[in-house]
Amino acid sequence: MNSRRQFIRLIPVAGAGLIAGTAWSQAMVDEKDATAQSLGYHADASKIDKAKQPKYVAGSACGNCSLYQGKAGAAAGPCPIFAGKQVSAKGWCTAYVKKA
Repeated sequence: MNSRRQFIRLIPVAGAGLIAGTAWSQAMVDEKDATAQSLGYHADASKIDKAKQPKYVAGSACGNCSLYQGKAGAAAGPCPIFAGKQVSAKGWCTAYVKKA
């Protein structure tokens, strides 16, 4: 019976480790990535060439996009457009949709 108790005590620790491991393992989107280039992704929206990206509006950034899934105030977070990767909260791409 002792090993069963040890196993049950181990389950929450293992679950927390898996969750933490998933969050840490997400890489940042590289601007040279094919998807990033096709969507005009920039990690720093303040450096966008407005002539090349006419859809860009000053003040729009991943952090205030409805697709952004990061926590408020976080430097980066996941985005479903870039599956398994994180985007900079200060970034921007043409899939930007302002939060309501």
